[in-house]
Amino acid sequence: MKLGYLPGNREDSTYQLSDKHSNVDLLSGFLDNDYEDPDLDSFLEEFHRREPQVAVIGDAYNAEQAREYQEVTEDLLEDYPRRRFIAVPKCEEAFDILDSETTTLGYANGNSPVQAEDLGPAKFRGWDTHILGGNPESAYEAIQKLTQPTIDRRPPANVVGYDCNLPLRMAHWEYWTPDGWQDNGHLTPRETARRSYQEIKAFLQKKDVWPETEPVDLYGEPTEEPDELIWMDDGGDPIGTIEELEKAYVDEYEEKGKLAFQSESQKKFIEYREDLLAKETD
Repeated sequence: MKLGYLPGNREDSTYQLSDKHSNVDLLSGFLDNDYEDPDLDSFLEEFHRREPQVAVIGDAYNAEQAREYQEVTEDLLEDYPRRRFIAVPKCEEAFDILDSETTTLGYANGNSPVQAEDLGPAKFRGWDTHILGGNPESAYEAIQKLTQPTIDRRPPANVVGYDCNLPLRMAHWEYWTPDGWQDNGHLTPRETARRSYQEIKAFLQKKDVWPETEPVDLYGEPTEEPDELIWMDDGGDPIGTIEELEKAYVDEYEEKGKLAFQSESQKKFIEYREDLLAKETD
């Protein structure tokens, strides 16, 4: 989120956070379905457990699936009126059945056997559209096809999002740049993925398609930061990395402001020694 992305994952995966990540509060922003082995009941169970902001309901390969996904979307909107629900048309009939008032179209741009190009970008015009997968350059090409003026003056699509898991899949070896994938050298997988997402953001900003409002502006930081990036229980040594901050114990005190500690036991000890909690309640 610090780089401006909405975090998310597939229904059969997690953020891989542990008890050590004491200072991480990461919202479920985007929930994708397992398009290679879809199970709508399982997906809906995960949706209700995580309550994401954006959800890919499923891929409609026929009219029956399109009707089912539209009904599911309408049912979910009754309880979650401000969420975005995506259905991915994989057949011509789906465009006539899905409702543009309630449903966002998924533009298949990754590894799916049926791509949006197979159906024709023109069919997505006039819809809210989310680009599913593909590298940033192919995503930008799709945005151009969906939004540029046409001879028949069709309305443009409203491209509301783009998701890409390539940086995570390649994080052990390479990071993405506009000039191609580069060897990650001494970088850790996490540093490699971060570099890719930094490069992707810069690329899309240069193309003038990066949103002005980022998820962090809407939902806040995933980690709490102390007023000074130092450890109160380690002689005032600096907090040197994001990874260290994620494992911190941060609290706010009336006279001292926000302080960070390396362990919960030391936090409680210093609170007692410095009488921090008593001063808060006086």
